Amino acid sequence: MDFVSMMAEEKIKQAEREGAFKDLPGKGKPLDLSEIQAVPEDLRASYTILKNANMLPEEMEVKKEMIRIEELVELCNDEEERLAYQKELNEKQIHFQTLMEKRKMKESGAYKRYSGKIRRRFGL
Repeated sequence: MDFVSMMAEEKIKQAEREGAFKDLPGKGKPLDLSEIQAVPEDLRASYTILKNANMLPEEMEVKKEMIRIEELVELCNDEEERLAYQKELNEKQIHFQTLMEKRKMKESGAYKRYSGKIRRRFGL
C-alpha cells in the first residue's frame, strides 16, 4: 500500500472513530446501482461526480437550453417573437458546435459509442 492510500485509510478510520459516518442519508438502505451499471465502467467515476454535484458538462447545459428554445419556437404564435427565439437558438447551436470542436468529442470513440446513452441519462 502506498503512502497516499495509507493516509486516506487513516483519515477514514479517524472519521469513523469520531462518528462522522453516523446518520448518513440512505443509512441502512441498499444502494441503487441500476443507473450506474448502464454507464461504461471507464466513465462511471466522472458520471457519479457530476451527478452528485448536480452539474452537467457545459456542452450538455447548452444542449438542454437548445431543446428548451426549440420547444419555445414550436409553441410561439407571434412571428416576431419566434424569430427572436430562432436567433437565440442559432447562437446556442454555434456555441455548442464550438464547444464540441474544442473538446474534439466527435472524434472520441467513447463519445460516439455512448453519446445517446449519456443524453438519455441527463434527460436530453
